[in-house]
Amino acid sequence: MPLEVAQKKALSYAREIVPSFNAYLYFRIGYWMAKKVARLLYRVRVGLLDNEQFAEVDPESTVVFVMNHRSNMDYILVAFLAAERTTLSYAVGEWARIWPLQTLIRAMGAFFVRRNSGTNPLYRRILERYVQMATEEGVCQAVFLEGGLSRDGLLHEPKFGLVDYMLRRYVPNSDRDIVFIPVGVNYDRTLEDRSLLRDLDPSAERCSRWFVFRTTVRFIRRSLVLMVLNRWERYGYACVNFGNPVSMRNYCQDHGIDFSTLERDARFPEVRRLCYTLMGDVQKVIPVLPVSVVATVFLESGDLPLDILDIEERAGSLIHDLQTAGGPVFEISRSSLAHVIAGAVHLLHLRRVLITEQDAYRVDPNERPLMQYYANAISHWRQ
Repeated sequence: MPLEVAQKKALSYAREIVPSFNAYLYFRIGYWMAKKVARLLYRVRVGLLDNEQFAEVDPESTVVFVMNHRSNMDYILVAFLAAERTTLSYAVGEWARIWPLQTLIRAMGAFFVRRNSGTNPLYRRILERYVQMATEEGVCQAVFLEGGLSRDGLLHEPKFGLVDYMLRRYVPNSDRDIVFIPVGVNYDRTLEDRSLLRDLDPSAERCSRWFVFRTTVRFIRRSLVLMVLNRWERYGYACVNFGNPVSMRNYCQDHGIDFSTLERDARFPEVRRLCYTLMGDVQKVIPVLPVSVVATVFLESGDLPLDILDIEERAGSLIHDLQTAGGPVFEISRSSLAHVIAGAVHLLHLRRVLITEQDAYRVDPNERPLMQYYANAISHWRQ
């Protein structure tokens, strides 16, 4: 390729990737909108946030939040919770490259990443250099280790690309420290749950942008009608847990590693080991929420109809088992068990996932995949 052509392509890729951060838009408008939307839709809770522990993090270090990806609400929720301390730079997929959303997201500090760009080495090199420069300059970032939304509610294998870019030139003794903070996110209702499950059905029609837009408009219109009739209810809890920070300076000293001196064949296994360690830390802090508990109770009960007292008894036993195993079930343990579980049952009944038979509930057979989706969020504690 001629040098002029390569330079032109590189410039176009850089303009596509690099954000145009606007502090006023982020803190005045973006933060306000994120707070209003998050609190309108959910009862927002934060857990395991040890201020003393995080106070020990070097303020000059680069902080990277590594998290699971359950919903596009993750962007809004975590940005809102962190906005009083810092800004967050996300990697956003090509789905958001539509006007005016693209301009807004870029101004909020996010950068765009093309899917399946492995066949374009020039694009990958530009992306790699941007991530390295942002990390070297201390830009706080948020990385979805799974690389995309979980379609079935399970935590999937980590993707190593962005973490590898951050560490490829990292020198532990001279560069600023990189601190990875595991973040677990969970919802009593994921807004896209049915669309995500639809992607797993090979016989279902693929979701085009027009289909997503039409479905979204219909959902918003129905919600507004329910609000006018005073029948709208929030979608339960949305919870974010923060785990123990992992300092790369200490990690490299403990394991005798200098990533900048390793060739690819030696470096990549070390990055892989680190990513699996971080994914394990994320898995440990994914919140156990009421709907996940109720979904697990019904799936483990088979097709047996359960009345509310049976559900509460089984849920209490399950919560005890989860707490014994170390599961983060803080919100349920603080509240009245009967009230919290009844709220989750009511939420599932409103969505017609649970149907009534006399004084008992059972799962609608057509909605069993949806119940499995929510149970999968905590299934790692049942293995």
